[in-house]
Amino acid sequence: MDWARIVDALGYPSAGLGILIESSGIPFPGEALLLAAAAWAAARHHSLVIVIFFGFLGATAGADIGYLLGYRGGRPFVERFGAFLHIRPDHLARAELFFARHGDKAVLAARFFLGLRTWGSMLAGMSRMPFWRFQFFSALGGMMWAIVIGVAGYALGSNLPLLETIIRDIGIGGLTVLLLIVLILVVAQARASRPR
Repeated sequence: MDWARIVDALGYPSAGLGILIESSGIPFPGEALLLAAAAWAAARHHSLVIVIFFGFLGATAGADIGYLLGYRGGRPFVERFGAFLHIRPDHLARAELFFARHGDKAVLAARFFLGLRTWGSMLAGMSRMPFWRFQFFSALGGMMWAIVIGVAGYALGSNLPLLETIIRDIGIGGLTVLLLIVLILVVAQARASRPR
């Protein structure tokens, strides 16, 4: 079985499907999937434009689904499913207030933040943001996000030999120390941003 050919066939649609799932309100590593699809495209000399297109398509369609769920289900729906993800009612209240004040900017920027990428569209729908206004800023944010992540993944895939050389030179121990430092910084940032 030729696995490379199977991944070639699934690569483009998977880039869109992963982010569609994440954008519709289901926690899913859509960004990592788009990054991997772009890196694979670079390694196999495939089209970056098609990866970006599928990422944009998935982001926009998923955001529309999330918006519809938030609009139709409202706060009770989001609270019911938010409980599984430890989203408390006070978090929702703050998010609603933020969307009421900064709806356009919030939809545009939500694409670049992990929690907001998953829940931002639902919150926009829940806040009754006009659909076509939401659609415009969601599509604009989705396009910018797909370009940034697609280009980053493509650059990563184009430089795999360099990365292999760096990893080989610093060794497993050096790589482990580097990953631990990154993990400590991420945890410290998460604790600092937590409300007191």
